[in-house]
Amino acid sequence: MAHPKRKISKTRRDKRRTHYKAANQQIATDPTTGEAHLYHRAHWHEGKLYYRGQVVLESAAAEA
Repeated sequence: MAHPKRKISKTRRDKRRTHYKAANQQIATDPTTGEAHLYHRAHWHEGKLYYRGQVVLESAAAEA
C-alpha cells in the first residue's frame, strides 16, 4: 500500500482547503405573500405553509 513519505503539516493541509467555501444562500420572494424564503423550500406565513405561491398545508391551530 502507498504511504506518504513525509507528514503533511496542518498549515499546508489547510492552505490546500482554503478554496472550499460555502456559497451565500439564494433568497426568493413568494409571489403570493411577498415573504422572503430560501429557494426550493416551503415557508410558513400566517398559519399556512406555502410552496411556489400555493397553499400546501394549513396549521392545525387555525382549523380548531
